[in-house]
Amino acid sequence: MRIGYMMNIYPVPSATFIRREIRALEAQEIHVSRFATRKSKDPLVDTGDQNEQYKTQYLLSGNVPGLLKSVFAELIRNPLGLFRAMSVTAKLAYNAGGGVIRHVAYLLEAVALKQNAETDQLEHIHAHFSTNTAVVALLSHRMGGPGYSFTAHGPDEFVDRSASSLALKINEARFVVAISHFCKTILASTAGMEAWDKIHIVRCGLDFADFPVSEASFEDTSPFVCVGRLCPQKAQVLIVAAISQIVQEYPNIRVQMIGDGESRTDVETVIERHNLQSNVELLGWKDNEEVRALLGQSRALLLPSFAEGLPVAIMEAFALGRPAISTYIAGIPELVDEQCGWIIPAGSEGHIADAIRSALSASPDELIELGLEGRDRVIESHDIKVNAEKLAGHFREAIASKQ
Repeated sequence: MRIGYMMNIYPVPSATFIRREIRALEAQEIHVSRFATRKSKDPLVDTGDQNEQYKTQYLLSGNVPGLLKSVFAELIRNPLGLFRAMSVTAKLAYNAGGGVIRHVAYLLEAVALKQNAETDQLEHIHAHFSTNTAVVALLSHRMGGPGYSFTAHGPDEFVDRSASSLALKINEARFVVAISHFCKTILASTAGMEAWDKIHIVRCGLDFADFPVSEASFEDTSPFVCVGRLCPQKAQVLIVAAISQIVQEYPNIRVQMIGDGESRTDVETVIERHNLQSNVELLGWKDNEEVRALLGQSRALLLPSFAEGLPVAIMEAFALGRPAISTYIAGIPELVDEQCGWIIPAGSEGHIADAIRSALSASPDELIELGLEGRDRVIESHDIKVNAEKLAGHFREAIASKQ
């Protein structure tokens, strides 16, 4: 079986789960061609990401002359297919309320994707996220390229489902993957319940050989660790504000934030305002091995986000036997509850502070029990080998049915 994976920016430090998924599919002797719109602007600190970059074909980055040449070739060889795709492009732009230039760019990328799929003899295209990547896959298919599917994660993908033509993308796809039950209900409510059976839940996964239970003990000085892009949705600013409420009680409290992004200046400002430089440390992006080491020495993962799908960082913490503090949003309650950590309302500094207090007052035995319950849960539902086999089965069925 030969398939293509279509991503927007790839590889990227915050999307290691895609690399793991591709690796698990290739372990089943499935050929996977990688395609992406552009390269990451963030530094690739992990050697796995660096190697992936060499394997990825970029449709837009540094390829504008090539795109124009591809369109001209398609016009000569496949005018009807190109016009079909142009018609859909116009509909997508209309639904979006504008953005003609952006949608023309998607069309150009779709031409390149179709032609690369032909060269690589691909039988199916799978896109990660239901945004522009699914548009490119859809247009490529309308041009005569292989059928497609996509994985929807949320929540940003679901903000304006009409403008993003999400129902059209679902209806045109061979099948759709949802990473959680919450995600599936959003997709089905968008496309109609008649689409229910074509939406399959395949969760993000881990290779547990890379995540043995940490042998580090829980100490009073063990830090809380936050993993993720520094952005408003991850609520790192509120973490700092919550720490300011309890630092007098726990002067040695430590938080390590792994990641970088647009909120870094805001986080630094709040740290300085509350004089918490010795309590909150911004570590920037780290490679996978360093992230595992830091999580494995933590007291708990701290991820009180406003908006998430189902964070892989929670799965990683649980796999290492560490509990998690997170919020009642999207798919998170499908994994986290009081038996494996603390789950709180989003957007509340007070609840973040209370959860941290509870974690600080918990005994090592209590923390071990919470962490091991979390590990049992990710082993049950988030084994990358098992989930990749499910995904491969959907690919085979879709290809065989020639939908």
